[in-house]
Amino acid sequence: MAAKDKDRFVVALAGNPNAGKTTVFNNLTGGRQHVGNWPGVTVEKKEGTSKGGSLEFALVDLPGTYSLTAYSLEEVIVRDFIAGNKPDAVVNVVDASNVERNLYLTTQLLELGVPLIVALNMMDVAETRGVKIDVELLSELLGVPVVPVVALRNRGMDELTETIAMALRGEAKFRGIQVLYGREVEEEIAKLEEAIASDEALEKAFLGKYSARWLAVKLLEEDERVEEDIDRVEGPDAPVMKRLEESRRHLFTIFGEDIETVIVDNRYGFVAGIVREAVQRQREGYASRSDRIDNILTNRILGFPIFAFFMWLMFFLTFYLGKFPMRWIEALVKGFSNLVSTNITSPVWLHSLLVNGVIGGVGSVLIFLPQIFIIFICISILEDTGYMARAAFIMDRIMHWLGLHGKSFIPLVMGFGCNVPAVMATRTLESEKDRMITILVNPLMSCTARLPVYALFTAAFFAANQGTITFSLYLMGIILAIAMAKLFRKTLFRGESEPFVMELPPYRWPTAKGTVIHMWERGSLFLRKAGTVILAGSVIIWLLAYLPWGVAYGSSASIAGKIGHFFEPLVKPLGFDWRAVVALLFGFVAKEIVVSTFGALLGGGTRATISTKLQAIFTPLTAYTFMAFTLLYTPCLATVAVIRKETGSWKWAAFAVGYSLVLAWLVAFFIYRVGLLFGGK
Repeated sequence: MAAKDKDRFVVALAGNPNAGKTTVFNNLTGGRQHVGNWPGVTVEKKEGTSKGGSLEFALVDLPGTYSLTAYSLEEVIVRDFIAGNKPDAVVNVVDASNVERNLYLTTQLLELGVPLIVALNMMDVAETRGVKIDVELLSELLGVPVVPVVALRNRGMDELTETIAMALRGEAKFRGIQVLYGREVEEEIAKLEEAIASDEALEKAFLGKYSARWLAVKLLEEDERVEEDIDRVEGPDAPVMKRLEESRRHLFTIFGEDIETVIVDNRYGFVAGIVREAVQRQREGYASRSDRIDNILTNRILGFPIFAFFMWLMFFLTFYLGKFPMRWIEALVKGFSNLVSTNITSPVWLHSLLVNGVIGGVGSVLIFLPQIFIIFICISILEDTGYMARAAFIMDRIMHWLGLHGKSFIPLVMGFGCNVPAVMATRTLESEKDRMITILVNPLMSCTARLPVYALFTAAFFAANQGTITFSLYLMGIILAIAMAKLFRKTLFRGESEPFVMELPPYRWPTAKGTVIHMWERGSLFLRKAGTVILAGSVIIWLLAYLPWGVAYGSSASIAGKIGHFFEPLVKPLGFDWRAVVALLFGFVAKEIVVSTFGALLGGGTRATISTKLQAIFTPLTAYTFMAFTLLYTPCLATVAVIRKETGSWKWAAFAVGYSLVLAWLVAFFIYRVGLLFGGK
């Protein structure tokens, strides 16, 4: 609200005990202050008057508190005053010499959505302790003005009052940073938000003071005061409270501990990310276990090689451990195929449909189910231990070097699982340009739908180095995604990216139950796809390979063969033939169908049989080229649909399809031609 629209402005002063808040208050108000008690309690209440230029405002010194969790009377007073009285601005006094502990309260003030100004006090003490703070960067990361002051010496007070005046005049910049609590917690917050917003009584009682998100977080934190307030309005059997119980049970099953601890850990992770970016300590003091581990895992020199090793290890374990259960599934598929082949011999078309189409297509994909589940277990462990957040932090440095920012890497990391939710996760990016770039490059990240393709070809051509070859493809996707993001930043979306805070949650041992649940939540999607999309695709491929009547199944005279031959000139320079064309065309629906297409076109059979038939079509060089093309070419149909939804335009969806197709062709051409120069076949 602008100054001319209001007669009296109120500014609240909040901060930790011993942060110098009283000194700041005295400097700003001078003798124009009075002391009383807060209504109904004996806690001291200070009020005064101050001026910023020609603008006068009332300054309220709130009790010192470390958080807003409503465990103490002071915390309740601070929270109720800010939420109920809606001050025009809040000045958060932060001890610069102990910034990490002080910023926890800052995160909670940000969650309240108040216009916030951080007064970074005791800058002289921080300097003597070897603490150097990049004030401008800290301001950008928090999304609020930050003013360095030394209240004891009355330094920086003029700048602080001018900043307050700018905020009251509506001239200060507030970006509205939001602390994120991880995928599972955020999903439950969204459900609670919806339940709160759809309840008229709660909306009338609370949403004028608090946001639905703030209430949802407080309910998950088991905030007794918020629960009591909701009970007063609707009673304990309110739909919101039932939804809350379901959310708490689900999250406890995932994390194996109360959700309040998880939320607190994520807030401290948010603070740790800020401190790592904006604060340098020349003399190290006590370091927590997480800090000591981070000194190694996120080291500027060692960080990326360690991250690369973990990625390689994930793929090595995926293929090494996966080969044993794969044999069992393969034996079951083979036995079922023999059973069907023996007992259903006529009509001929039905026999062919079941054996070549359904079992040959779907079965050839289901064989790789163990590897899908193993890679999801690995990703779940990396996420639950807290390392995946570090991976994004490590890549942030590389992306900084390229002129980008690391927050975009978070949805990209999610793309290892599935590109659809990864594209949707770009909603957390504040900058529209960063969001668009991240959406466009996300399909270059190798999702698990491509893994069966890699598994099929590496088993046939690179059996001794499956993990290493697969790792090289994932790394290729990361490098090209970063390169394309850099290109888009310089051409289509020029400008600087917004800085952000990379949350660094503390390390913790993942629970076996939570890991299994994460694995099943993601892996079951693959099973459902096998029973729907892949099954339908396999039947269509069989039909195209079987018709017209009388031609040899899967021959070049079939409809599939004619389609493949029509487009074959486009892929001849890459070393592919018409069967590769058919597989890639159907892979546009879902990348797993590339495998089921080969399974259907080649008549099914065991992996050894399919591998032998593939070796008659591909060479090691063209096999790797084909995998690279599969990695990069058009996003699957579901991803295209979500790109259209998130960008609001078919133009960008079509652009994503077009540029990735061109990129895939160019990269594949380069790999194939360079390989030929070095004697590859």
